[in-house]
Amino acid sequence: MTPDAWTSWPSREALARDTRSRPRRVIGWSVRTGLLTLMLWGTFTNGLFGPWEIVVGLIGVLVCALLGVAFFRTSLDNRLWPSLGLLGMLVLAGFGAGQAGATVPATVLWCACAVTALERLPLAAGAPATAVALGAYVVVDTDDWLTTAATTAGLCLAGYVLRLDAEARGSAQRLLAQERAARVAEAERAALDERSRIAREIHDVLAHSLSAQLVHLEAARLLIEREPAGEFRDQVLQRVVAARSMAREGLSETRQALSALRGEVSPVEDFLRQLVTAEPAEVRVEGERRALTAQASQAVRRVAQEALTNVRKHAPGARVQLRLEYQPDFVVLEVKDSGGRSPEGDLAVSGSGYGLLGMRERAELLGGTLEAGPGKEGFVVSLRVPA
Repeated sequence: MTPDAWTSWPSREALARDTRSRPRRVIGWSVRTGLLTLMLWGTFTNGLFGPWEIVVGLIGVLVCALLGVAFFRTSLDNRLWPSLGLLGMLVLAGFGAGQAGATVPATVLWCACAVTALERLPLAAGAPATAVALGAYVVVDTDDWLTTAATTAGLCLAGYVLRLDAEARGSAQRLLAQERAARVAEAERAALDERSRIAREIHDVLAHSLSAQLVHLEAARLLIEREPAGEFRDQVLQRVVAARSMAREGLSETRQALSALRGEVSPVEDFLRQLVTAEPAEVRVEGERRALTAQASQAVRRVAQEALTNVRKHAPGARVQLRLEYQPDFVVLEVKDSGGRSPEGDLAVSGSGYGLLGMRERAELLGGTLEAGPGKEGFVVSLRVPA
């Protein structure tokens, strides 16, 4: 036995009841119920059947039960002196029961104190407490010294075996928790590796392609600007400039998607403020800010982008208000415009084609909702997803 074993408490996993299996919990409750029944039986089988004696006996058993519950809680919190104080009160209650002639409840109290002290306290404190409890039992039980000695030895052995069993159970619980954590970390690592591989593929194909398109569109714009002014020239130049703007936005969104795949996502509120830099828009953040899951973060970003694109198409020049609210289990994004929507917008600044249906499907896949419709002034898009 190591020196630390005398001063260290049993682990919390060993003392907590919720770490025990169902059969062990059933056995534990059965033992406690049996001890309480034995105490009640011993209290009322000593020829004391007066009304006041019955009341006093019931109160005494109830107080002892409450003291026992309090001892279990203080020992679970590793509070030594309160635990010893409660144990001492139980031992004194046993002396009181013995003086009143109720030897069976007194014996039950002393034996239970002896076993639980060894099981739940540091050995440096549990061993003396057990000695005191068993000493009281030995003083009262003077019928047969050999039987008394065997009983005390058995109780000491039982308390120590229960302590070893609890420690073994606690060690198993800790190993199980570590194995689960290792498996989760391994799964997360594998998912991150796969996302990094996908990000590399997207970067090598789509990002390079968009970058090349930007170069060619810029060259086309410069060539067109050198031509003499005219209606046809101006129309072609307008389309080339719009295509270049779309390619630039697509490249920016691709880089954001790559960052999300690699787990390098900026806070959502920063993204929203950057998104409306060139817009007559206001961003308001409510609730306690926290890091969102990758799925929730992407949903908020995509819905905000699509909602702003729709405002540009159908209500150009309208003022937009974005409200991001952090709720305990959800995050809510609300995008409202000030009205002035037209039936048809400028197709030159068409959005990504995601659409309200796609936004709603994304929200439902995450267990959330998306509502879109006319508001008091303009159009309102409201997203609510778990986060």
